[in-house]
Amino acid sequence: MQLGMVGLGRMGANMTRRLMRGGHQLVVADRSTDPVKQLVGEGAGGSSSLEDLVSKLKTPRAVWVMVPAGDPTEQTVQKLADSMQAGDTIIDGGNSYFKDDVRRAGQLKSKGIQYIDVGTSGGVWGLERGYCMMIGGPDEAVRRLDPIFKTLAPGVGDIPRTPGREKLGGSAEEGYIHCGPSGAGHFVKMVHNGIEYGIMQAYAEGFDIFKNATSKDLPENIRYDLNLPDIAEVWRRGSVVSSWLLDLTAMALTENPTLSEYEGFVQDSGEGRWTIQAALDEAVPADVLTAALYVRFRSRQQHTFAEKMLSAMRQKFGGHVEAGATKKKSA
Repeated sequence: MQLGMVGLGRMGANMTRRLMRGGHQLVVADRSTDPVKQLVGEGAGGSSSLEDLVSKLKTPRAVWVMVPAGDPTEQTVQKLADSMQAGDTIIDGGNSYFKDDVRRAGQLKSKGIQYIDVGTSGGVWGLERGYCMMIGGPDEAVRRLDPIFKTLAPGVGDIPRTPGREKLGGSAEEGYIHCGPSGAGHFVKMVHNGIEYGIMQAYAEGFDIFKNATSKDLPENIRYDLNLPDIAEVWRRGSVVSSWLLDLTAMALTENPTLSEYEGFVQDSGEGRWTIQAALDEAVPADVLTAALYVRFRSRQQHTFAEKMLSAMRQKFGGHVEAGATKKKSA
């Protein structure tokens, strides 16, 4: 299939590469000319503007937007809509707020343009691992773009099948699902990220307890100088708490057991806040997820080893650089 890709950052560029490897034709656009030139050199079609990108696509067109949530996404979607026509599709693969998706879908529907929201998980590892996708939007548009989603997804791989799953069918085992109408994809991804906060916080607090097991406030006979890289590694093998986040934790601790390169200043991308707001709207208690979000707020005032663990995990799975590290570089 042919697809336009707008936004060639960490994920957009690698998604483009994965799609081209799968035989799709990509036309790319970015505010900076360098990533466009790079991908043109790898086989993509280049463009000088959003209007130019749209003009190089055959109808019915499909353009995937992979830019930061908020105003950048809003402006990009509206500008694309000015150049597109009935039957075309705009896909937002970023981390937009699901209520914005519902509004945009309604606006574009009046022009006959279809809108799909895709919650995308995979971070900087997606080129090789594939991207887990949670999709919202009209059935017809999602079905038409299935070859794109199938190529980006991880596929079945070597993950053991869930007992009874063979009776259910669908694309979940491939690593992508159509969650429902507009906004449903980003709603599911929003809660996914809220849960991610909680899992990360649990690992971080546990390893902080390990690190402080040598405290002089403890009786000498129950002080333990523990090997944190070894604990993370052994848990990866047969433990009920094994996960990809633990794999990344083990990697970070093996590189540097003290995590001294991290300050512990932990950002939140917005989805944790939105998840808590959804819990409030639904009157659902979300004690763990709320506490995990508040810890990120506190981390910007004082830092513990647990926060260094959180920073290390965010850097490993998503390439996120601490705000403090950015400040040091510019100083």
